[in-house]
Order: sequence, then C-alpha cells, then structure tokens
Amino acid sequence: MTKGEITPQLIKFTVPLVLGNFCQLTYNAADSVIVGRYLGTNALAAVGVVSPVMNINIFFIVGICLGMSILMSEFFGAGNYTKLRHEVTTSIIAGGLFTVALSLLGILAAEPLLRLLATPAVILKDSVLYLRIILSGLIFTFGYNVYASSLRSMGNAKLPLYFLAVSALLNILMDLFFILVLKMGIAGVALATVTAEALSALFCWVYVELKVPLLHFSRKDWVFDRTLLHTTASYSFVTAMQQITLHIGKLMVQGAVNTLGVASIAAFNAVMRMDDYVMTPQQNIGHANTTFIAQNRGAGKFRRIFKGYLIGVRLELIYTFIVSVLIFTLARQIMELFLGEGDEEAVQAGISYLHIMAFVYWMPAMTNIIQGLFRGMGRMTVTLKATFTQMVGRVIAAFPMAYWMGLQGVVLACMFGWVCMFSYELPIFFKQWKLIRKNALSVESD
Repeated sequence: MTKGEITPQLIKFTVPLVLGNFCQLTYNAADSVIVGRYLGTNALAAVGVVSPVMNINIFFIVGICLGMSILMSEFFGAGNYTKLRHEVTTSIIAGGLFTVALSLLGILAAEPLLRLLATPAVILKDSVLYLRIILSGLIFTFGYNVYASSLRSMGNAKLPLYFLAVSALLNILMDLFFILVLKMGIAGVALATVTAEALSALFCWVYVELKVPLLHFSRKDWVFDRTLLHTTASYSFVTAMQQITLHIGKLMVQGAVNTLGVASIAAFNAVMRMDDYVMTPQQNIGHANTTFIAQNRGAGKFRRIFKGYLIGVRLELIYTFIVSVLIFTLARQIMELFLGEGDEEAVQAGISYLHIMAFVYWMPAMTNIIQGLFRGMGRMTVTLKATFTQMVGRVIAAFPMAYWMGLQGVVLACMFGWVCMFSYELPIFFKQWKLIRKNALSVESD
C-alpha cells in the first residue's frame, strides 16, 4: 500500500473486510432469525440479553488483535520482516494465554452478571447456558483473528474472507441441524457458532502453514520478545479497551432496555443486528485506512496518507447513504424477518427505531474514519478517550430516554453519545490533520 493508485487499493482491501464481516454478521443474524422463528420470542430475547456480554469478550480479543496488526503493518511497510515474525509469535503466545484466562473468568461470572443486568427470570436459564457455551470457544475467536490480522497487515484481506464465508454457511446449516433434527434448543445455536469459529481458525492456520512462508514458524522460530510484548501490550490494551468500552456501554444500554419488557428486548436484539450490518462495514473502512496509514507512516509517505484519508471519507459517506435508504425503506420487512406472527408490538417498536436511525448513521461513519486516522498515526489513547466519551454520554441519556420514549429514546441516546464524541475528537483531529498536510506539502516540495 506504499505505492500505486490509492483508490483501487483501499477498495480492494476494504471490500473483503466488509464481505468477511457480512459473513460474520449473517451467521449471527441467522442465529436470531432461526431462534425467533423456531424457538420463540423468549429464546430470541435470551440471545439478545447475552449479545452485549458476549460482544465485550469477543471484541476485547478483536481489539487486542487490531493493536497487534498496527505494529505488524508498520514493520511490513518498513520491510523489517524479522521484527514482523517476532511480533506474530509473541502475539500468539501472550494473546493465547490471556484468552484462556478471559474465557474461564467469563464462564464463572456469567450468571451473576446476567442477574445484575436485571435479566427477566423467564429467560435467565437459557441466557446463562448460551453465554457459557459461547465463551468456551473464545480461543477459536482469538486464533482466527490473530492469523487474519497477520494476513491483513501484509495487504491480504481476501483469504480471511473466504474462510469466514465457508464457516458462516456451515454455521447456518448446523443451526438448523441442531435445532430441528437434534432438538438441542438454544444450546445447539451456541454450539453451532463455536464450531464455526473453530473451523475459520483452522482454515486460516492451514493456509498460513502451506502458503505464507513469512509466517511459517518452526519450533526454533517461536520467539517471545519481551521488548516487543511491552509495545504490543500498550497498543493492544488501548485498542481492546476502546472496543470493550463501546460494548460495555451497549451492555449498560441493554440494562435500560431490559426494563421495558420481553417484547422490547426481542425488538432491540433484531435492530442491533441491523445496526451491526450498517456500522461494521463503516468500521472496516476505518480499519482499512488504519492499515494504509500505518504502512505509509512506516515508509514516511505523508502525501499518500493525506490522499488516502480523503478517499476513505468519500467511501464512508457513499456507503452510508445507500444503506440508510435501504434500512428506512425496508424497516418492516427487516423486523418481520426476525419476528413471526403475533409479535406486532415488537415489530412496531423495531420499525420506529430503524426509521430514526436511518437518519443518524452518518455520525458513526465519520467517527470511524477519524478513528482510523488516529490509529494509523499511532495515537491510540485518543481513540480510547473518544470512545469512552461517547459511551458515557450514551449511557447517561439511555435510562431516562428509554423510560420516557421506549426504543425511540435509545436512538436519541445514541445521537447524544456521538455528539459528545465529536466534541472531544474534532479539535484534536484538526491539529493532527494540519500536521499531516504540512508534512505532505513538505515532501511534495522536496
């Protein structure tokens, strides 16, 4: 990414990320559709209650791997392949041990945490069972993400997509098999998801072993570099905290939604799936910009950073406009996909949420591209503080707004959170942008 036409590079890198996450979201949404259709509203609500808790753990791991990938991109862009290999092996060893500990802690804390969130008694047992099974598979989530991050840091975003697509298809088939044939209920849905994660991790590992000599390690190559670990931990901790700050905020908002009853919980689960479909590609465009900027920062090419960021902004806005129109137009069809006949209260609540949210999606689009710039420039604490500011604002607004306006109030709380984020982030962004532009013009004049 340090030479050649920028727009094709960013699109070529971003599209596999988007498609890969669509696969991930599709089998998450498939869980919800299948659960709602075949196991009922209570089961769908159980999955909805668990989702924020599950996402805190999963996205903590994703954040760790994102922090690792920024260093990998820098080393790759600078041509320092020895450090790149040491970074990968150090990350696998340290990250793997941490993930096992996180998984065990989550399994033990599952029931007390769900009780603390005021989970309705009628769905508590299913919620605890589903969460514990999902958390038992966190090591597979880490395995996939660390190898996928390694490949993406070198500009290869296609292979992780292929593996994820296959596992997504298998997940849907296993969902149906475990529920309709084996009659395993909600446990079968969780088991299908864990199995799919394990397969995607396995596919990535096999490909790297066979086709990527740079990442093929013999026993003597497994170096644990303590100096690199310190740097990696500082990057990964900040990116991981940013990810879980976002989802801790969502978890607390879920607590506000839980007070509205099972119908609202089920509707919120459905609309959250749609929010994921919209916002995850927005994040992917930001992540592609991060890799692009980090590689070019390593190579000292600030003019490309300047151009690449502006192209990323255009991609964010074009994508967001298209998807917002679709969400607004198809709101009823989307809700009826998740909820069957007799759930009109939940359907109407979800439609109202989506109709308002369609006019708000531009806000996360812009915050994601700005965060991509900060990450690529190595300013990790700015992204963490900005996300923290957003979540504090959202949570403070969520409880009174949900009480007064139901799910529509949750949308307004989201808007308030993003306004808070812009208020913190924009002054810092303009200073950073001025410096990048100055360096770009200096390089051009040279």
